[in-house]
Amino acid sequence: MSEIAEKRTISEKEIQKLNKKYKTLNLIDRIKALYEDFDESEIMLTSSFAATSAFLLKLFSEVNTDQIIYFIDTGYHFDETLNYKKQLSETYNLNVKSVKALAHEHEFTTKDKTWSENPDLCCSINKVKPLEVIKNKYTIWVSGLMEWQSDHRNSLDIFEQRGDILKFYPLVDVSKQQRDDFIKAHDLPFHPLVDKGYHSIGCQHCTVPGEDRNGRWNNNPKTECGLHL
Repeated sequence: MSEIAEKRTISEKEIQKLNKKYKTLNLIDRIKALYEDFDESEIMLTSSFAATSAFLLKLFSEVNTDQIIYFIDTGYHFDETLNYKKQLSETYNLNVKSVKALAHEHEFTTKDKTWSENPDLCCSINKVKPLEVIKNKYTIWVSGLMEWQSDHRNSLDIFEQRGDILKFYPLVDVSKQQRDDFIKAHDLPFHPLVDKGYHSIGCQHCTVPGEDRNGRWNNNPKTECGLHL
C-alpha cells in the first residue's frame, strides 16, 4: 500500500465529470477506474456485512484485496452477522478492520437501552461517531447503497459530495433484480438471516423481519442510521 495521500477536495466540476465517466462503465470497471482516479490510501470502504454485502465485497476482492474494509462493530450485531463477516473475509481474502464506540459511551447505551427511546442517539454513539474518528483522513468513501432501497437513496448519484467527503456509490443504479441475478450467477452467499425473512439487517434491538428496509427501526419513521445522510 502506498503512503497515506493528503486528503483532497474534489470540485463540483470534477464530480460531474466523474459521474459522466462512471455512468457508462460496468460494475467491475467502476471499481478498477476508482483506483486510476484515486490512490488507495484516499479510499475508505465500509461494509455492514448485512443481507447481501457479498455483492460489493466480491467486486472489490477481484480488483484489490489490500483495500481496508471498515466494519462498525456496534456491540449489538446478531451472531449471524459476525459469522457472516468471518465467512466473507475468509472466502474473499478481505482486509477487514473493526471500529467501535468508546467503551464508556457504548456502556451508557446498554444500561440506558437508548435504542428503545432514542434510536438516533444510539446510532450516533455506536455507528456515526466511531467512523467520524477515521473519516477525516480520507478523500472518498465507498458504500454499497442502491437507489431502490429507500426514498433517500433514490435521489443519489454515483459520486456525491457529503459534507467534507466525496461519496462513491458504484451500485446505486443497480436494480433489485440485477443484484439478485449477479448474486445467483456468482453463487454469492446471503446473510443467513435472509432465509428467515430479514432483508435489511442491523442491530438486534432494531431489526425485525421485513421486506427491503421495512424491518429496520420497526414502528419508527427512522429509515437511516445517520451514516449516509
